[in-house]
Amino acid sequence: MSYAFLRACRALSVAALLMAAPSVFAHEFKAGSIVIDHPFARATTSRMPNGAAYMVLTNQGTTPDRLLSASTPVATEVMLHMNVKSGDVMEMHHVATLDLPAGQKAELSPAGAFHLMLTGLKQPLKLGTVFPMTLVFEKAGETQVMIAVERAGAMGPTAGQRH
Repeated sequence: MSYAFLRACRALSVAALLMAAPSVFAHEFKAGSIVIDHPFARATTSRMPNGAAYMVLTNQGTTPDRLLSASTPVATEVMLHMNVKSGDVMEMHHVATLDLPAGQKAELSPAGAFHLMLTGLKQPLKLGTVFPMTLVFEKAGETQVMIAVERAGAMGPTAGQRH
């Protein structure tokens, strides 16, 4: 075998590995002064009627903004939820909007206070796929992001992997 052929095979193998590990590579979108970093959801099964989407929203502007709503064709409804500890129990509460102060970030994460609840999934969220979600901000307006579906226990990118 030629050296060029072996190099081509190695390059294809690396490309295949990169495509098989979507959580390793962050992706970001921008709406006005809002940066939407690494939007992702966890894979679900056919027995799970709901899912959740996570991301980091950073307001790089000098004025506050607010996330007003979200929608996606993969679910009948998307609601902003906040986790609140009540005694020994964690409860989810619907929140109408999410404030984004100037120069600050808000993390919607599995381990954090906020997430976007996807209710009435129309089909399971399959590992390695992506789906669109429309976010509506008070000042930055409407923007579409692509949500990467990661493994069921995914916590998002690790330190140093975000853009």
